[in-house]
Amino acid sequence: MAYFKDLRLEKGMYGVPGKSFTQVLEELDGSEHYRGTALEGLDAYQRQLKRFGIRVSGPGSDPVEKFFQCTSSAALFPEYVARAVRSGMEGADQLKDLVATVTTIDGVDYRSITAQGEDTKTLKPVAEGAQLPATTIRMNDGLVNLKKRGRMLVTSYEALRFQKLDLLTVTLRQIGAYIAAAQMQDAVKALIDGDGSKPGIAFTAGTPDYSDFVELWGRLAPFQLNTVVAGTAAMEKLLQITEFKDAQAGMNFQGTGKLCTPLGAKLIHVPGMEDGKIIGLDKTCALELVQAGDVVTDYDKLIDRQLERAAISVTSGFARICEGAAQGISYTVSAG
Repeated sequence: MAYFKDLRLEKGMYGVPGKSFTQVLEELDGSEHYRGTALEGLDAYQRQLKRFGIRVSGPGSDPVEKFFQCTSSAALFPEYVARAVRSGMEGADQLKDLVATVTTIDGVDYRSITAQGEDTKTLKPVAEGAQLPATTIRMNDGLVNLKKRGRMLVTSYEALRFQKLDLLTVTLRQIGAYIAAAQMQDAVKALIDGDGSKPGIAFTAGTPDYSDFVELWGRLAPFQLNTVVAGTAAMEKLLQITEFKDAQAGMNFQGTGKLCTPLGAKLIHVPGMEDGKIIGLDKTCALELVQAGDVVTDYDKLIDRQLERAAISVTSGFARICEGAAQGISYTVSAG
């Protein structure tokens, strides 16, 4: 039964096209073999940590050097790094409030699709014998612009070997949070400037005040206004609007840390977003996130303890789906 104890771990497991290290492990040591045992609930990677007695979290976490007790255990280190970074991305991720779907690709060239028709928003009655209106789905002419976001580790094995893994995880999670914030900026840019195939969203001049949001809600119809995106200065303006000063909303923010608007849309703060612009959208059909693989590490360097210039990165881009599913408010920024 203890298949996990007999696996030979090596660098080549990270280079399998279209598969993560854990997926490769699962093919060799499937979790279904452990149902009803003490190891049920652990994935193939976590079973390998148990095999080598490596604790990556909690007060009793091991030092970094525990990963390098042998060649096989060293092969687990890049996956630990990737998981810690991914955890940081998920913890800081606001993209779920903007993105309708996630597409993972193996290469770097990707074209999204566009739906075109006589009327893609409404379904009009069709007279007897008349032809149904057509919706044509075609591939976009332009490629989705993919960007690499990440960090370079600049350290040495000697500097890290005695540090607790729990502490290193904190640093790696911060790298993940940085990547998530950079992806958020890319998503907003795709909405404002266009994605290479579809143009940027339409902006209507406003103050902004509550009437601007009511008008934005109307312009989005039949799409739903469920997400509002704004930079720091715009957020300060929004939260001073009388209708936004709702006691129930304040209690919700204190309890969950989430801001909402009088129209029920979730308010998303994007530091660094262009001032003078506010975006309202329907998160169910506004944006597609395109990812080229998962978190990528310099696994060769990490396994060989060459940490001086080890890169950690994610390659992704965004495509607009329904052009009318996002609209904007623009306002004049005061000088000084």
